[in-house]
Amino acid sequence: MTVDKELEKLSRLTPPAATPEARARALAAAMQAFDAAENNAPAAQGNAKGWRQSSIINWIWSPVMNKKFLAGSALATLLVIPAAGYLAIELTRSGLPITDQTEIAGNLSQNGVSKQPAATAGQPVAVAPQAPAENGSLAEQSVADAQALQDKEAPALAKSDSSQTSEFDANDVAGLTNKPEGSAAALGAAKRSAPAAPGIAPQQQLTEPMAAIAPSPAPPTDRRVQIQLDPSRERFANAAANPIKSVATDPVSTFSADVDSASYSFVRRSLTGGAMPDPQSVRVEEMINYFPYDWPGPDNADQPFKATVTVMPTPWNHDTELMHVAIKGYDIAPATTPHANLVFLIDVSGSMDEPDKLPLLKSAFRLLVNRLKPDDTVSIVTYAGNAGTMLQPTRVAEKSKILSAIDRLEPGGSTGGAEGIEAAYDLAKQAFVKDGVNRVMLATDGDFNVGPSNDEDLKRIIEERRKDGIFLTVLGFGRGNLNDSLMQTLAQNGNGSAAYIDTLAEAQKTLVEEAGSTLFPIASDVKFQVEFNPERIAEYRLIGYETRALKREDFNNDRVDAGDIGSGHSVTAIYEITPKGSPAVMNDDLRYGAADKLPAETSDNAHRGEFAFVKMRYKRPGEDKSALITTPVNDSNAVATVDAAPQDVRFSVAVAAFGQKLSRIAALDSYSYQAIADLAAASRGTDTFGYRSDFLSLVRLADGLSQR
Repeated sequence: MTVDKELEKLSRLTPPAATPEARARALAAAMQAFDAAENNAPAAQGNAKGWRQSSIINWIWSPVMNKKFLAGSALATLLVIPAAGYLAIELTRSGLPITDQTEIAGNLSQNGVSKQPAATAGQPVAVAPQAPAENGSLAEQSVADAQALQDKEAPALAKSDSSQTSEFDANDVAGLTNKPEGSAAALGAAKRSAPAAPGIAPQQQLTEPMAAIAPSPAPPTDRRVQIQLDPSRERFANAAANPIKSVATDPVSTFSADVDSASYSFVRRSLTGGAMPDPQSVRVEEMINYFPYDWPGPDNADQPFKATVTVMPTPWNHDTELMHVAIKGYDIAPATTPHANLVFLIDVSGSMDEPDKLPLLKSAFRLLVNRLKPDDTVSIVTYAGNAGTMLQPTRVAEKSKILSAIDRLEPGGSTGGAEGIEAAYDLAKQAFVKDGVNRVMLATDGDFNVGPSNDEDLKRIIEERRKDGIFLTVLGFGRGNLNDSLMQTLAQNGNGSAAYIDTLAEAQKTLVEEAGSTLFPIASDVKFQVEFNPERIAEYRLIGYETRALKREDFNNDRVDAGDIGSGHSVTAIYEITPKGSPAVMNDDLRYGAADKLPAETSDNAHRGEFAFVKMRYKRPGEDKSALITTPVNDSNAVATVDAAPQDVRFSVAVAAFGQKLSRIAALDSYSYQAIADLAAASRGTDTFGYRSDFLSLVRLADGLSQR
């Protein structure tokens, strides 16, 4: 009977609940022992029946043995079979080194055994008991036979059991003790590596010789073969902090609006996990804009934004001031929200098979579906290697059908997101709602590693598709594979926003409590431009918005894409400004040039009392031409002390200080976490949802972690 058929029978009879390693050890030890007996003493076949029912073999699993009747002499049976059984027990009990088929071949060569079944590809098997070989030629022939059999049988076995494979490197068995000198070449040539399973990193190859294995002593820990997981592949945009700029040479600051919140959630998860966040993961503007604020809003939709500006002393620098600009968007009443056509583009790759990924994603989308109106439409596209349509456009009135499709999502495969994006936009276009909300909601844990995965290629796809009037929301899940940089690129170029969902509470905040601002835009291509008056201000520094910077000429160019703002959204921007004559001024006056001449726009005496002039451009949904809102900033906007500033202003400044300190901005070196906590605690306010109390907890965690 061929070895592969015998192994198939043995595997079928082995209890399925056993681990792959335990099954492999037991099977290999038993097969090796019986085959050794058969080769050494074919005349004593009758004696093998008794050993089939022995207590040791029965411990290995007696049903495994009732299909093969082996022969062996009484002496070989007494010596070889008990030793193999005892070795199998010791391997499963104390975790002795496991190795691959080649190493077994090397050990068999020491015993003069030439016949050995090939192990299932990638499965670890037990090492045979070792005894001195009778002669070198027999050992070399045994290795050659074992290698030939392995090459013949392994492919079929690997195909039949590919779902259980994981990668183990072969050990160099050329240095086995008690080995005939002539067999070294054959043993070295017998090395091989099993095919790697998806998501398992290759184990570094062991090159030291393996010592002879005794039944009882535990081996050195460095001889164990272990599976290594892929290292963290989280990616963040490498953006340097905004520098201090001189008003004399660079009086205008221009940037795009940003209402993303992903950074705050990621920072929170890092701190609650016991680690300080990567400074590149901290985007201060996203931390500030994570919180709801009670800024005064516009009275009607005719002018969708209202700006509130406050100038106050800087808590961390007595020689500078803060210019706090708060924008509040018009809040659409729920009864008047437009119909929504949503396509859920869901990553179901193998890496999503973790509790905080696909299971959390499914719960999050269930919350969103329950928030939608009956006439809204939902479609589902999945991607993992290839994209597929899980649910055609379906009215929310058929909610059970949508929820059932969400429940059926299962992980598996690699991540081919580009094809999924194309399919999702096609489906959104198919169900397009005129004068409604048409949006793709991409939910993923990280990279797109199949198909076009370059950030620029994906950016180009998104830019082309946004011309159809379809927006994009990007939701990140989980840790270890998060491509935050790509999430930001897609969201910023897809007329959408990015959020990071680390808990069901965060899903509730993003997709339910803030659904209006998340789903229903009131303006697109929103840009800010601030011009500082050199008569009053010497220098300035924009806090955050490093990835949102625009050129000065981009402000009036309606072809330049910028951020979008949803219903009820608030946007906050904070400048640290240095008054003229302050000891904090970093730049010397110019020796040459018109440093004492004012720009034409501010040379009028009527403007000389202003700190700055704030301008904002935006487009209404569906329009190509932008509108302009302007706000002058003067002494009427200033307060004398920090405590005199409005409560929400003070809290947002505390958040800005925290974000800068986590980013390791030098200006905050002497400002302690305790001072940040005190400022936030004094301005916490009502805190209906507990977000501000949670923030205080994060500040205290950071304080403790930073002192380790």
